[in-house]
Amino acid sequence: MSCEPLSPSRRAILGASGALFAWSFIPRLARAAGGRDPRFVTIVLRGALDGLTAVPPLGDPDYEGLRETIALRRDGPGAALPLDGLFALHPAMPNVRRLYAAGEVAVIHACCTPYRQRSHFDGQDVLESGYPGPGHVESGWLNRLIAGLPAGDSVDPTAGGRGRGLAVGAMPPLVIRGAVPVLGWAPATLRPADGDLAPRLADLYGESDPVLAKLLDEGIRTGKIAEGIDLKGRGGPGDPAGMEQMARGAARLLKEPEGPRIAALAFEGWDTHAQEVDRLAKLLGGLDTSLAAFKEEMGPAWKDTAILVVTEFGRTARINGTLGTDHGTGTVAFLAGGAVKGARVIADWPGLKPNQLVDGRDLAATTDLRAVIKGIAVDLLDADPKRLGTLVLPGSAGVAPMRGLIV
Repeated sequence: MSCEPLSPSRRAILGASGALFAWSFIPRLARAAGGRDPRFVTIVLRGALDGLTAVPPLGDPDYEGLRETIALRRDGPGAALPLDGLFALHPAMPNVRRLYAAGEVAVIHACCTPYRQRSHFDGQDVLESGYPGPGHVESGWLNRLIAGLPAGDSVDPTAGGRGRGLAVGAMPPLVIRGAVPVLGWAPATLRPADGDLAPRLADLYGESDPVLAKLLDEGIRTGKIAEGIDLKGRGGPGDPAGMEQMARGAARLLKEPEGPRIAALAFEGWDTHAQEVDRLAKLLGGLDTSLAAFKEEMGPAWKDTAILVVTEFGRTARINGTLGTDHGTGTVAFLAGGAVKGARVIADWPGLKPNQLVDGRDLAATTDLRAVIKGIAVDLLDADPKRLGTLVLPGSAGVAPMRGLIV
């Protein structure tokens, strides 16, 4: 089965509108949400994660029959990591299992956006734009969420309302692009410049172009915070080492007292039509390490952090002839962080019998992902529920926020 190429995407090219500027001084969010200084991160897994492999329902009597040779099991080599009586976790995710046991990870299973077709382009547009249908690439729901949050403390009086968000990657994910300026940062993938290059450029522009000199200075400071002195370029957003590097850099910026409070990352390569076992083990291991890196780097700020991991749709319940799975419907989302009420799988489990599958082939979605987003926005960020249903996630007024996700 052929797929649309994923990276660089049509969406990224259309939407890249100058968001990659750096501002050093970012206004804080309001502290009205429980008196805390919250951080909210969205990680997009592009390519459609197989939720039945990431969080297999081992207790469902029809699971093994559908998954045949790629089914995970409770015992033996490569055994899944138990979560509860019905669900387990892929063995490549021991850090997530540890966070789950500590009450800092929740799984939302059998969930999906309003999109019910099978195009990556359209599915990602719906997931990231927040509109009920595809074709809206001018802004993402996270940017519109930032625009409507209650005003907080301004760290620098000259900063005004210029931005409270962080876009990580060479192309800012659509979900955080829009009218509100955001801080942009991407891990280094080229050989570092000579140590005296930046000072020489600063001197040059300081004499001839003060505005450019200021932007250069801010960019240099952002890079130093995010990358530290030891991290080198180690792969892209579809490589486990690259994922970890993106996570560590984002966390270092988010934990800064004057840093951004909302961030978006995108990890690539989750389209697993063939030989899924090895590919997903590698990718899920990268996600697992990235979430652990967030906790390690965030330090005390972790207790006020929520990280939402989402993908555009799921995959078929039954494997195909090349030991992979094709585009499907229901999947999983992960919610991680010290602010999360975890240690639970949240699911209205639809079952895996033929008459319970969508079109006889897909896991049915019983939870609207927009309810999860709204619940986090209200309980962590003190967002206005009415505005969420009209401007942030248009057309979702009838989708109630899922409350109780945040401690």
